[in-house]
Amino acid sequence: MANDFITQQSLDDFHKAKNRARMHSLFDKLTWKNPDLMSLYEVTSIIKPKKETYLGMKTIEIDRIIGSEGRYRDFSAAFLPKREMLRARWTSVDQARLSDVVLPPISVFELGGYYFVRDGNHRVSVARSMGVEYIDAEVVELDSEIPLEPGMTTRQLKQRVVQYERNAFIEQYKPSYLPMGEISFTTPGSYPEMVNHILVHKYYINQNVKEEISFEDAARSWYANVYAPIVRQIREDNLMFYFPGNAEGDLYMWLVRRWDEMKKTKADTSIKEAADKLKKESSASVLRRWIDLVRDRFRRR
Repeated sequence: MANDFITQQSLDDFHKAKNRARMHSLFDKLTWKNPDLMSLYEVTSIIKPKKETYLGMKTIEIDRIIGSEGRYRDFSAAFLPKREMLRARWTSVDQARLSDVVLPPISVFELGGYYFVRDGNHRVSVARSMGVEYIDAEVVELDSEIPLEPGMTTRQLKQRVVQYERNAFIEQYKPSYLPMGEISFTTPGSYPEMVNHILVHKYYINQNVKEEISFEDAARSWYANVYAPIVRQIREDNLMFYFPGNAEGDLYMWLVRRWDEMKKTKADTSIKEAADKLKKESSASVLRRWIDLVRDRFRRR
């Protein structure tokens, strides 16, 4: 009899949690918030942590669990179950809770002071739906200087990474010799790639001079003879319209890559030809980019 009661109670708990997930998702969409858990793979592909440290067993705040390694599509941003297929596993965990069975700790990655579940997604979901505030976890820390927060969108995370990289570039190179107000990116990795472009430009200049030129002189030359002419071509072809939400620096990078690819088969390819090809390839999806931009701009900042 007691087992039947526990089974029924766990089923009721699951359906209540699933209904709450549906309501939360609807409310988040209406208020332009991100309704999804963050994907550890997507976050680390943007942040690129350089090392991990085993921290052992800790008691962590459930409210600081904002993502999952592999089950981020199965649970809402509040870690409530979204799919009927989760019922069997979810209710078995809930039945263990109702029977006072001690479950093993979950396993998480810590990143920027927040947590991503490696193992124990259902245990987190049951605990969250019951209003539990803390849970025992085995923690592995991933190093990051990029601040995270619940409900962040991929675009917001990329913005923080880009700002971090911009600050690092300015701190290292003190680029008062470049018009930094005119050079901006929205794609992570662009500032380090820009440095590489300047160094390559420096290498070619040095082939024709006796003394090694400075990074500053190379950067001035790169801006005047490479970056600025390509940006003028971007403006003449109105390429920014096809990539809403991006910066001229992004288009510069993409156009240079496309130009290099085209020159492998036709050495005398012009930057104008590369721009025309990029515009043609992107025109079919331009409406979707504008819709995505509007949706993301209305989400919580």
